[in-house]
Formats: sequence, C-alpha cells, structure tokens
Amino acid sequence: MIHNTKCECGHQNPVGTVLCESCGKPQQDEDSAELLEMRYDGVARRSQKQQKNWIDQIWSFLSSVKVAVWLILITLIGASLGTIYPQQNVFVGNIDLAQYYETQYGTLGKIYYMLGLHDTYGSFWFQGLLVLIGASLVVCSLDRVLPLYRALKKQQIRKHLSFIKRQKVSHETRLDLTDGETAEEWTEKFEQVLRKRYYRVHRDGTALLAEKYRFSRWGPYINHIGLIIFLLAVLLRSMTAWEVDYVPIQEGKIAQIPGTKYYLENQEFRVEYYEQDELTPEFREQGRTIEKSFETDAVLYECVDNCDNPSMEPELNKLKEQTIFVNGPLTYQGLSVFEVHFEETPQLLHVQAQLRMKGPDEVIGTLDLDIANPQDVYTVGDYTLRVIGYYPEVSFKEGRFVTLSNDPNAPAFVFLIEGPELPEDGYVHVYMVRPVDQAQFQQDVLNETAGSPFELSVASMEDLVISDYTTYFNVKQERTMPFIWTGATISMIGLILGFYWHHRRIWLRIDNGVLTIGAHTNKNWFGIRQELTNALNKAGVEVDAKTIANEVNGS
Repeated sequence: MIHNTKCECGHQNPVGTVLCESCGKPQQDEDSAELLEMRYDGVARRSQKQQKNWIDQIWSFLSSVKVAVWLILITLIGASLGTIYPQQNVFVGNIDLAQYYETQYGTLGKIYYMLGLHDTYGSFWFQGLLVLIGASLVVCSLDRVLPLYRALKKQQIRKHLSFIKRQKVSHETRLDLTDGETAEEWTEKFEQVLRKRYYRVHRDGTALLAEKYRFSRWGPYINHIGLIIFLLAVLLRSMTAWEVDYVPIQEGKIAQIPGTKYYLENQEFRVEYYEQDELTPEFREQGRTIEKSFETDAVLYECVDNCDNPSMEPELNKLKEQTIFVNGPLTYQGLSVFEVHFEETPQLLHVQAQLRMKGPDEVIGTLDLDIANPQDVYTVGDYTLRVIGYYPEVSFKEGRFVTLSNDPNAPAFVFLIEGPELPEDGYVHVYMVRPVDQAQFQQDVLNETAGSPFELSVASMEDLVISDYTTYFNVKQERTMPFIWTGATISMIGLILGFYWHHRRIWLRIDNGVLTIGAHTNKNWFGIRQELTNALNKAGVEVDAKTIANEVNGS
C-alpha cells in the first residue's frame, strides 16, 4: 500500500518522516498535546524502514547505538584479557609459543594461546572488532547526518502552529500593540533583539525563524570521522610493513635496519647483575645470575651512497648517538629503537685439530688453528696442509660453499693435503670445526673428501671465551602516528563543538494578533528559556520564565 507523505504545506516527505521537513507539522497525532520528539528533527532514517531487505537489516544492526556500545565493551574486555599473560612480542628467537604457554600456565595458558590472546592486537578477532566498530561509526553517521542535513537545510520560516505549541519551551499570548505599531513592525523589533544575541534571523512577514550555533550539530559526526581515522591507523599499525622485527647486532658491529635506509651501530654494551645477597634464596640455591640493568651505546646512521650495492662499502651519515636502555628507546623521525634482550657471544679463538689416517686410526699429529687469522700452510709430520678455502660462517648456496659473515661462528677449512705416498695433486679435505645440521653440507663434504685417507677431528678448542655481546633491538617505524594524531585531533574538535556550543532555534508567528513562540535546544534548557524571556521583555511583552515552559513538561 502506497502512503501519501505529502504535507499540506506542499512538501513531499520521505516515508517514515515524523515531522514535516518544511513546516514541522506532525505527520501523526496532530491533535495530541504531548511534546514533540525532536531527535534528528523527526526526519526519516533508513534504519527505521518498516519493510527491510537483508541490506537494510545489516544497516539497522550497525546503525544501532546499543550495538556500537556492546562492540566497544567487548573490545575493551578482550584487550584487558590480553594483559593476563605476556604477549608474544616479548619473546626473542624461535620459541614454540603453544608449548610455552601450556607449560608455564597449564590449561589456562593453552586456552589463552588458542584464543589468540598471546597476540591480542594482531589477532583476527580483535581486528575484526575494530572493523565492526568502524563500520558501525560510518553507518551510524550516514544514517543520521544526511537526513538531518536535509531537514535543517529545508526549514520553512512559518512553522505549523502545532509544531510551535508542542515544543518544550513555548508561549502563546495576545500581542498588545500601541501607538499604531503593526505586527510586522513588532516582529522586526524582536528580530533586532535576537540579532544582538548573535542569532541568524530569517523573517517572512510576521513569521520568524532564528537560530545560532547550528555548527554544533555536526560535532558528533566530526567526532566519528576522527574516530574512524584513528581506528584505521590502529589497524595499519598491525601490518608487518609498518613495523620492523627484532634486529640482533653484535657489539662493535654495524647492521642495516631491514627495509630502511638506516644503519645502527652497537658501539658498546654494558650489563649490571644483582649481587648474590640481593637475590632470593631460591635463586641463590640455583646459582642463577639475574641482570639488574643493561644498556647499549648506539649510533644511528643514514645511508647516502652505495646503499644497494653489496660489493661496495655504503657511505653513512651519522644522525644520532644515544645510550639505549629498557624503556629508553632511540627515536628519530618516527623511528624507534628499543632494547629488549641480549646474549653473550662466545667466539672460537683456537682449535687443536688431530690429523689421523683412516683405518688403523694412526695419529699423525696436531695443528693449531688460529680461527681469527689462520695460516696459509700447516705442517703435520711429513704432510703439508695448504689452506685453499676458509669460510668463517659457512653456508651452502647454489652447489658451493659461501660464508654468511666474517665472524667465526661456524668456520670451515678446505685443505689440500700433500706428502709422501700421496698422488701428485694431493687430496682435498674439508674440515668443519662445528658440525652444521644440514644434509646438504654433509653430502658436499663427502663429495669433497671422497678418497681421502685422512681424518681431521677436534682435540680441544677454546670456544668458551666471551669476547662480546649481541644486543637484540626491536625497531618500530611509527608511520601511523601522524594519522593517529590527526584522528585524535579531529575527534577532539568534534567533542568540543558538541560540549561547549548548543544549537538554539526560535520560531515565532503572529496570527490575528496572537503571538505564538517556541524554542528548542539540545542542551541547557534553562539557558534558552531565560534568553527567550529576556528577549520578549525587551520587545515589550512582559512574561516570566516559568510561564513559557510547556505545562506538559511540568517545569
């Protein structure tokens, strides 16, 4: 059934409109004496449609303020639960988190991990809640702001009498004109009184519409825009492209921060441990040492040349030097470098290797390998071992040996062994000081040493000398902070507009000498009632503030 929504004033209202968008006439219960519901000026909203398809139902769900409040509460509860146990970002290295939480905290820890609470802010359900809150803000705003804008833009100056009389602040009296003054002249005089109070006045003969602070009506929606920008920025922060992971840097070394043009130098590391008498009895019995504090003298550089050329040394420009400690990061233009962990770094200094013949297990002799500075030639008994390849940190790539760095973390030697009763070109022998747990390496060693009658094994090694420390830095590039601050600023502007200014409107009409006046505001009814009383008194109509309050309201 098609309903006729055209008002007697001639304005065609959308289906569901409570008050005519033009003259304000109630579309239902015109003769009622109850106060009008002025929320959103009685305009029709999509969420209030009677017959809804599935899109309208989703729209109605998201436009509900109650739903938005529940979403926010659930998000806050989820964020609070994430603080019960440590988050995964406090752990450094490869740790089986599922096993860790179950071992440390039992069944609750297992449930904690299964629910994704170990990575609360990066979990799908938390990000999903943020998306729903953002969608709710968008739908709530569009559902209200567009109809409200249309209603405020199409306001008619001469409002329907029932609209004026059913306002919370209203008054009707016979206008006592003197000295030949006409109703239009009195209306013009009242207009000037209102203009002095900073009202914008529109007049149509003996009808008048005055309003001020209309901009405050947009405060909540400006606040919503700020919150939406804020939520989008928070979601972007969870993307890996906006955050650099842990960067380990050995003391005295410089390393590039992945994905950036910056380099960080670990100049010196210092750590202070608790004395034994400062520890608990349990820790003293276990013989544990607990660090009290640790810090790193770091230097941040920017690469200015040869940045992407691995064959050349990059040219660096020093940007900032600072001591980094826990909760005391180095910051530079949105880049934050946090110190989170350290490890003692043992290095192999010397290895005593035994040269033996296979089969009879005959020891020929030993050679002293200086790992940091190996010799070119070693002599063991009657045999000569020439170093034809040295890899400080051996790896295997594309069918050949390579070194990952110049640090002797996993050294490997390739010897050419020459001596009596050996072929003229000798034997090639690969010797890895520390076994590497990769089948590819083992197969390659077997191929290289095939037919060699010799074996090399470790007799002793000095590998427990602590030469330096490795500091683990957590690097974050706060590219989202400008968006977060922009959203927060816009949101604050919206809050200020809504809290400190209130949209005030006054409607007046004179019919056959009878003055009917009404006023509306969204806050501070006492203020507008007093303001209207003073304006009427100055215009020559003596009224008391208490007499212009609608009796239905009981004030």
